[in-house]
Amino acid sequence: MRKENLLVELGTEELPPKALKTLAQAFSDNLQSGLQTADLAFESVEWFASPRRLAVNVIALAEKQLDKEVEKRGPAVTAAFDADGEPTRAAEGWARSNGISVDQAQRLSTDKGEWLLHIAKVSGQPLADLLADIVTSALKKLPIPKPMRWGDKKTQFIRPVHTLCMLYGDELINGEVLGLRSSRTIQGHRFHGEARFELDHADNYLEKLEAHFVLADYHVRQQRIIEGLTKKAAEESAKVELQQDLLDEVCALVEWPVVLVANFEDEFLKVPKEALIYTMKGDQKYFPMLDEKGQLKSRFLFVSNIESKDPSQIISGNEKVIRPRLADARFFFETDKKNSLESRLDSLESVLFQKQLGTLADKSRRISALAGKIAAAIGANEQHAARAGLLSKTDLMTEMVMEFPDVQGVMGMHYANHDGENELVANALNEQYMPRFAGDQLPQSKESCAVALADKLDTLVGIFAIGQLPKGDKDPFALRRAAIGVLRICVELRLPVDLFDLVEDAYALLSDKVDAPEANEQVIDFVLGRFRTWYQEQGIDVDVIQSVLARRPTSPADFDARVKGVTTFKSLASAQSLAAANKRVANILDKNQVSDDYVIDVSLLVEEQEKSLVEQIDGIAKTVEPLIRSGDYENVLIELSSLAPFIDAFFDNVMVMADEQAVKNNRLALLLKLRGLFLQCADISLLKHD
Repeated sequence: MRKENLLVELGTEELPPKALKTLAQAFSDNLQSGLQTADLAFESVEWFASPRRLAVNVIALAEKQLDKEVEKRGPAVTAAFDADGEPTRAAEGWARSNGISVDQAQRLSTDKGEWLLHIAKVSGQPLADLLADIVTSALKKLPIPKPMRWGDKKTQFIRPVHTLCMLYGDELINGEVLGLRSSRTIQGHRFHGEARFELDHADNYLEKLEAHFVLADYHVRQQRIIEGLTKKAAEESAKVELQQDLLDEVCALVEWPVVLVANFEDEFLKVPKEALIYTMKGDQKYFPMLDEKGQLKSRFLFVSNIESKDPSQIISGNEKVIRPRLADARFFFETDKKNSLESRLDSLESVLFQKQLGTLADKSRRISALAGKIAAAIGANEQHAARAGLLSKTDLMTEMVMEFPDVQGVMGMHYANHDGENELVANALNEQYMPRFAGDQLPQSKESCAVALADKLDTLVGIFAIGQLPKGDKDPFALRRAAIGVLRICVELRLPVDLFDLVEDAYALLSDKVDAPEANEQVIDFVLGRFRTWYQEQGIDVDVIQSVLARRPTSPADFDARVKGVTTFKSLASAQSLAAANKRVANILDKNQVSDDYVIDVSLLVEEQEKSLVEQIDGIAKTVEPLIRSGDYENVLIELSSLAPFIDAFFDNVMVMADEQAVKNNRLALLLKLRGLFLQCADISLLKHD
């Protein structure tokens, strides 16, 4: 069967840059799924995308579906013929619908009887008859929140569509999609080369477009941008941060990337670099450069979509664009410095945090009180933590943060330094939001940790207390991110805090506004529940996580120590038999409803194996006691693993359910003590082995 590469391209107006990559991948996935559903064989699929096109290339696609045989079962033989052996109306109707006579039907015999059967040969449909519908379906499934219409057309898409090209090798496949007939016409670059040209063969797509100043391969185009930025930065003896989301957006804005260097006046460098960097990246999609000391340079990089004969004109234009934005940042900075952060506390009274939870002023006072308590618990300066908590939201009232919201926190730090606040207080104003995202750095001081935890816990407890829990992908208060932040700070910095105490303290500060004490347990479970995703991303087995969750330790650092201990234990040779033994012990204790007051009576020990096991348990209990206190669960479980042969011997030779009730209860008490040793770490009966 003939196989060729298929190209499907939509030529559009400029597509939304932040959505381009997602749209291209979804179009490719949907088209691939459609081809598979249609039983059209192919080797692979690749996608291309630029600001004015979405394209998919299907490698080695079959020209038609395979022919196939379809079994069509008719009525049972007993119902297909009457007493005289003549075909019934049911049999004749079935045969007629299949284009045969009853005597041409085959027979299908099963253990339930015999049926008439017709094996129909169905010819595969050609690609040309199927493709337009497959492409249409693929486009309808794209994640487009607000489709638009254009001109007098009734069709809708994310942007107006001007060309449709469906080429199978060198053959044009006719069809209509989004009101457009397929043609060989391809859009070139908007400013370079021909506006439109004819494509002779699907395999020439990338080459022909490059000749018309379009790099249609998204990844090739992005790599050229990276290389251009890196090269220019090296020429400037500077470093450039290649932030992926900015690279993606810029790659979606240009078809023929050309990296250029521009500059601004040094006087703007008096403004904190974070504000300047934000406006360069966020507003203008420029790439700031830093010197070897990490200081911002007054020269920056940008990516043009034009290869100009006179680049100075493009550079000058971009310099004129950035200058007013930097001037705004400078004006805001100078204006904000005229008022201290402390003087802005009253203005927080007019800003609502949440209707039931009060204003930002209320939240700040709660953060201050809670941060002081946490600071005392972790050995930080209570006064500095409380002061930072009180000032934590004041920079939200500055002109700079109102204009550039993403610099909240960092501008608080700069303004606090200007006001003469203690350095620990100033840094905590910035670090209160850490970690801001997955992989972000953590607060650097204990005072900052106290404020960061207080802020996150106040939000978690407050929102849970008013019943606005996250549902599905809806999490308007970013509670999942807050919970992960709490865990990361506590675990990675090994803070000696307990979620139970933290949540209780946070709720107490909210008691004048909420009445939902049950929320405390909900918050603890919610935060602990984030451990599962977090550990799975680290490659930790689910059963290990579940074994620790079953014990519900509420100290995050302690939880982490247990997970690591169980992970090591699971790799031991004796782990499998000990897990099985624990499961057996747990089942026996559950069935017999053994209470915690069962005590071993050594005078009732009869068999040597139970005597040996009790002796070993008593010895190991003393050994692991200090290890438990220090949180060294890895060595606790290693010590307990030495019980494996004694436990096996016990179950091989001792009848737990003895006829004499006293002996039976004594053996149950033995199992209770044994299980209790392991439960000090985790419920290892939940561990599974391949």
